[in-house]
Amino acid sequence: MTRRERAAQPVGTRRAAREFAFRVLFEAGQGGLDLPQVYTRAEGAMLSGDDTYPHLRPEALAFAHELAFGYQQHAAEIDELLQRTIRGWSFGQMAQTDLTVLRLAVFEMLHTPEPHPPVIESAVRIARKFGGDDSGRFVNGVLGGLSRSLEAEQTAPQVSS
Repeated sequence: MTRRERAAQPVGTRRAAREFAFRVLFEAGQGGLDLPQVYTRAEGAMLSGDDTYPHLRPEALAFAHELAFGYQQHAAEIDELLQRTIRGWSFGQMAQTDLTVLRLAVFEMLHTPEPHPPVIESAVRIARKFGGDDSGRFVNGVLGGLSRSLEAEQTAPQVSS
């Protein structure tokens, strides 16, 4: 089977959907482009058999859409949380691949029922694939710490006033 034929086979994995959403958000962010326009173009390229993107099954494409547009809807909240979590780095100093991976993973951790460990594992894989030598370790550290903080907040006794 050729590379093009393999790329044309539908992929239904959440990891492939996460990678698709990452690539769309990264392109939109780096190019200063409109997210719906970039998403529509990427989806069209994927559906036409362009092997730049793996061919996603409908449920995986719907998940990619949820991630990309979910982040866009909650961008201010997610970016504020990341700025509080990441010490010593501004968004301008960070690798933009790492920041995009973090944004998608934090959206998923906050706004979907997906357990944190598989979200973190997928984010680390995407960071290693598209980022620098230390990207996987950096993303793992940030998301691991954030996951522990979120779990601690959920288990902390509520104080009523």
